[in-house]
Amino acid sequence: METLRFNFNGGQRRIIGARLVGVVGSGNLEILIERQPLDGACAIEISTAAHGFGPIWEAVVRDFHQRWQLADVRVSINDMGATPAVVSLRLDQAAESITGEAS
Repeated sequence: METLRFNFNGGQRRIIGARLVGVVGSGNLEILIERQPLDGACAIEISTAAHGFGPIWEAVVRDFHQRWQLADVRVSINDMGATPAVVSLRLDQAAESITGEAS
């Protein structure tokens, strides 16, 4: 397993309701989003079985952060080979669940 970590600052959307939400829509991907005091940051940690795809992961999670602008949240992704499109879809579903709104 490879572990990748990304931190993004400048988010404007803080989670007020639920503290934790998880999405498992397929057998090869799990996403958890939890509210945490991170000085306004969005911390994303990815555990993946697919080695060497750091730049692709960075592009996917950077795009997610630009769409959602989450602050004070930790996103945990457990991946067993999901495609970037599936990852993006599941991230949006998790963000919609925890914020109660669409991007």
